[in-house]
Amino acid sequence: MQPLDQTVLATAPPAPRRSPLAEGALSRWRAPLSILALLVLPFLLPSQALAVNVLIYGLYAVGYNLLYGYTGLLSFGHAAFFGTGAYVTGIAIGTFGLHPLAAMGLAVAAAGVLALAIGAVSIRSRGIYFAMVTLALAQLVYYAALQASGWTGGENGLRGFTVTRIGLGPVAFDILNPLTKYFVVLAFVGAALAMMSRILASPFGSVIEAIRENETRARACGFDVERTKLLAFVLSGLFCGLAGALFAIHLSIVPLDSLAYNTSGMAVVMTLVGGAGTFFGPFVGALAVLVLEDALSLWTPHWQLALGTVFILFVLFLPRGLWGTALARLATMRGRP
Repeated sequence: MQPLDQTVLATAPPAPRRSPLAEGALSRWRAPLSILALLVLPFLLPSQALAVNVLIYGLYAVGYNLLYGYTGLLSFGHAAFFGTGAYVTGIAIGTFGLHPLAAMGLAVAAAGVLALAIGAVSIRSRGIYFAMVTLALAQLVYYAALQASGWTGGENGLRGFTVTRIGLGPVAFDILNPLTKYFVVLAFVGAALAMMSRILASPFGSVIEAIRENETRARACGFDVERTKLLAFVLSGLFCGLAGALFAIHLSIVPLDSLAYNTSGMAVVMTLVGGAGTFFGPFVGALAVLVLEDALSLWTPHWQLALGTVFILFVLFLPRGLWGTALARLATMRGRP
């Protein structure tokens, strides 16, 4: 009788062949290339405010993509981390007078702690049950914020804080200027992308992809699947918390909707439209969704219905998303003689 790991490896379906685009030089340069592409974004869109939103929601989708696209865990509760990052930033600045950078660091830490608590409960379940548990726990966070109106502003959201300059000492930037704000936000997003690239290129990145492809095989090979999934969950929450912190500084208010289930749905939609499991796909998805939302809302008050129809069409006819499909076709062209 073969050992368990050999038996599983022999009977499990072969792992999909990696695209040449996912290897070699492009993988090493994916973060700088992504930042380079984002540098021109404010000059292509009709407003810098829209470009900043693409950056923030793109980072939010990047954090979600780590859990869903690379680890294979479908969550419906990531608004909890996004909203927590936003609320903690606003409270730290408006109530306690913290420096914006210190407030952002505290917000990311708070989102990580919350992700650890939610993840420790959620990873005990699988499949749709995992998704439902994350949704239920995120709704608990939503109602907790609703009831704590003395801190959060309740239904009216958190107001009363404004960040006009951000930096350290004499090096500070006036973020009331839309273009300056864009590049300040891009600096944080670029640092996050560099870190994400490093995570995915590490042995840990290979393990989470192994879990996504075949969890049983990964466990048989000796990997601690539960601990790895929990770590992926926490890292995902940290990135989403940073996006929420940037969101609070961008708007100078934190609406209660930042914790709502529809904000969790935005992460799912942007990731799928852009391309789950791709590095730059979340930004492509954020760009497509936000530009469509901006355009459709001018034509009809029922723009969400139209946007939902577009999403269904993507799921049916472009399951790899915009960026994923483009990479697949380019890989096919490169493979031709």
